[in-house]
Amino acid sequence: MPQLETTTSISEDVINFCFPVHELESDRVKLIPFIPDLHAELYFQGSAAHPELYDFTPWGPFSDVSDFVEQLIHGRIGSDNAVLYAIIDKTRTGTDPSSKPTSANFAGIIGYLNTSPLHLTTEIAFLIILPSFQRTHVTTNAIGLLLLYALDLPPRGLGLRRVQWEANKLNIKSLRAAQKLGFKLEAILRWDTILPASKASVSNGGKEREGDPRPGTVGRDTAMLAICWDDWESERARVLLAMDRRS
Repeated sequence: MPQLETTTSISEDVINFCFPVHELESDRVKLIPFIPDLHAELYFQGSAAHPELYDFTPWGPFSDVSDFVEQLIHGRIGSDNAVLYAIIDKTRTGTDPSSKPTSANFAGIIGYLNTSPLHLTTEIAFLIILPSFQRTHVTTNAIGLLLLYALDLPPRGLGLRRVQWEANKLNIKSLRAAQKLGFKLEAILRWDTILPASKASVSNGGKEREGDPRPGTVGRDTAMLAICWDDWESERARVLLAMDRRS
């Protein structure tokens, strides 16, 4: 049965987050705090040929590494309520889990967003799994590790009360991934997010109103799901079983 391991602590001088940041790992996946100088090029190399990765996101695709860093790292993870992790697949043949990530084992990104120490809440966000790692153990283990660290009580975890998940209501794969790990659908937020006109195919289909302050854009309806501390008491075992499956 997989267990959460919190290994190296990351200095606040490197990662600005409102909770302690550690490397998190199971027997098959490791989450490393994302350092642009170390990981941005790897991410861009693995994602640049796959613009479909961003079909449902309000950000991306990116024209180059600098655009990725500017849009996502500086634009959305600049405050202390968010942190991004690099996802490393420890099972890839010929990779040494203790060495620096390479294109052979760098599987994608995931992180926390809208984290509140006052209210003991956070959101799992920024999940992008590179194509060669999709439909494997990677997605479930990456999400599971963040759930374990967020919802387990101290000293093992942070003891948060609520972990949220938001996705375009048309993004069935995202919703299924969350629900498989115990997230419950709570609401559909209409007109929640502005999307560029280039993503009209995944918008809510609403027409543009005359005089709108953001002309030439479309709207997204967002599905809000969550798993809370009282759910976690029964769902934790289910998450561990899902992480332990071979695929």
